[in-house]
Amino acid sequence: MNLRTRASVGLVTGVIALTALSPGIISAAAGGRTSLSGSVPAWANAANVKGSVDASAAVGFRVYLGWRDQAGAEALARSVSDPRSSSYGKFVTPAQFRQQFAPSQAQIGAIQTWLRNQGFTVDYTPSNNHYVAAEGTYAQAAAAFATTFKTYSVKGKIVRSPATDLSVPVSLTGVSAVLGLDDSAMFVHTNRITDAPPVAGFRNAPPCSSYWAQKTTATDPSPHGVTLPNVYGTAQPYAPCGYTPAQLRGAYGVTTSGLDGTGQTVAIIDAYASPTIVSDVNRYSADHGLPSLNGLFTQVVAPGTFRRPQNPAQDPQGWSGEETLDIEAVHSMAPGAKIVYVGAPNNYQDLDAALNHVVDRHLAQIVTNSYGFSTELLPRGFVKPYNDTFIQAAAEGIGVYFSSGDNGDETGGQAANAAATPDWPASSPWVTAVGGTSLAVGASNIYLWETGWQTGTAEYKSTGWVAQPPGVYLYGSGGGTSRLFAQPWYQVGVVPNIMSQAHGTAKGRVVPDVSAIADPQTGMLIGQTQTFPDGSYYDTYRIGGTSLASPITAGLAALADQKLGHAHGFINPALYAAYGSTSFRDVDSIGDSHGVWRVNYTNSVDASAGYRFIFRTLNVGDGTGGISLTIHTGSGYDNVTGVGSPNGAGFFNLP
Repeated sequence: MNLRTRASVGLVTGVIALTALSPGIISAAAGGRTSLSGSVPAWANAANVKGSVDASAAVGFRVYLGWRDQAGAEALARSVSDPRSSSYGKFVTPAQFRQQFAPSQAQIGAIQTWLRNQGFTVDYTPSNNHYVAAEGTYAQAAAAFATTFKTYSVKGKIVRSPATDLSVPVSLTGVSAVLGLDDSAMFVHTNRITDAPPVAGFRNAPPCSSYWAQKTTATDPSPHGVTLPNVYGTAQPYAPCGYTPAQLRGAYGVTTSGLDGTGQTVAIIDAYASPTIVSDVNRYSADHGLPSLNGLFTQVVAPGTFRRPQNPAQDPQGWSGEETLDIEAVHSMAPGAKIVYVGAPNNYQDLDAALNHVVDRHLAQIVTNSYGFSTELLPRGFVKPYNDTFIQAAAEGIGVYFSSGDNGDETGGQAANAAATPDWPASSPWVTAVGGTSLAVGASNIYLWETGWQTGTAEYKSTGWVAQPPGVYLYGSGGGTSRLFAQPWYQVGVVPNIMSQAHGTAKGRVVPDVSAIADPQTGMLIGQTQTFPDGSYYDTYRIGGTSLASPITAGLAALADQKLGHAHGFINPALYAAYGSTSFRDVDSIGDSHGVWRVNYTNSVDASAGYRFIFRTLNVGDGTGGISLTIHTGSGYDNVTGVGSPNGAGFFNLP
């Protein structure tokens, strides 16, 4: 099942310089108040108005403050992250960062007092004074922030938002945004892909291959009584059953490296917490020759998060698969590394607080995040708080990795048009955006080839094709040119102008930075407790998405840190400085004539309801069959796979 939630409504035009997300978004307003420009998301417009908000309904929110000396914080983050800087690797501690850049206690105290005077309950302020968390009612919020609230109908969801920009008294200095008063966070989605629903059990149907092209329609011509035709003039392989840790470790050069991640710590941020996670991962580890999680695994709930559901759009079971994938992927690549899992207690509002907690307490040197928002269509007040946290992470030597998304350029493959955009937070210039590849692993766990992940799908029945291959666009690695951020210094001279200037003459930040296995057709085998018709128990299935690529890359980065002897921190400057070297495999196009057969159980679990026969074309998007994207896999840097995929020893030796 594709868990993406489409929120691509409205359109932001032009590339906005990075400085537009600085405290300059605040402007003075009449009546002794300061307007927080950009508080209203693009989807909260007159065309989408549904009605009024229940004034007595509860709402939790965070009043965010920007860093003191924003430019200084960014300069520090850049200097300690750039291998060409004399300050490279001279990271600061959380205490040192707070001393230099955190908002003052006087600023925090004034906000807390004002909130209490407005009738709110003040819940929590983190050590870095980044925000004040509070809760109350929408009536109190309307009065306090001098706005009105409405409901809006957006992509099948009824969501709430202020109808006008928020404002605060001018006496409250340093306020940059208020996060939580609009429902933008309801559009968060995990970036994992299976052909299964998120709760019910799923099993791979036969035939499938133990390694790339082990079985083809030539070797198994008539599965389940249906003769499958040649496609693109030749017999085609059946999809792998799901690559094992040994296969992925072999393909990415881990097996021969002598590295296991000992002494390194990777944090994983998701929502909720799977009740069977430890037993599932330990069972998976035992089956695949990996150490157990004993002594390596910690679960944390960040303080200041809202445990009370803020609306009924909760999906804890759906996130359990994400947590399982993330942990098993990191553990497979770096089995000796410690893993800290931080789960937000609800799936649409607290991921920002979870990330801030990891960074401000320096719980890990690497953070992998396999979620995001389709497109960059979020209010600036939503974007800036996250970006400030990313800057603190870089200053402290923490690398933050985000999956680049699973919907290509967000145009749906129908037309390469002006609506193309990458996803947020992958588009932030302060994170490492991880794109996706289709990976072929041969017998004896050897790397054969990779290409960019963009998939076309067509179904075959006993009566013939429903649609000729490549069929229709299904999903693929997120990428493209940001409409929010200018080109960062590390991409200069590497990213071609035709990509950085996709939206005009100004150069923008291009996504992704690096890539790894993501295509579900060449996905990873994971093990998880699932619910089947005959009960709930552990079983395995194949999975993909850039939700796989990000933790795989995070695990490989932990090995690079181990080899270096200390953290790389924000690794993008090192990635681009090594562009064109043996640190990466250049992921190129293989054309539109390669694919795999997917045989699926109709009911997802057994043969009782029959089978479906689906052909998935790899690396579509150049216009073949009407599938057209604005992002393409090609030689050198490209906006599907970035600088390439990690190349074993070369990647582990990054400076």
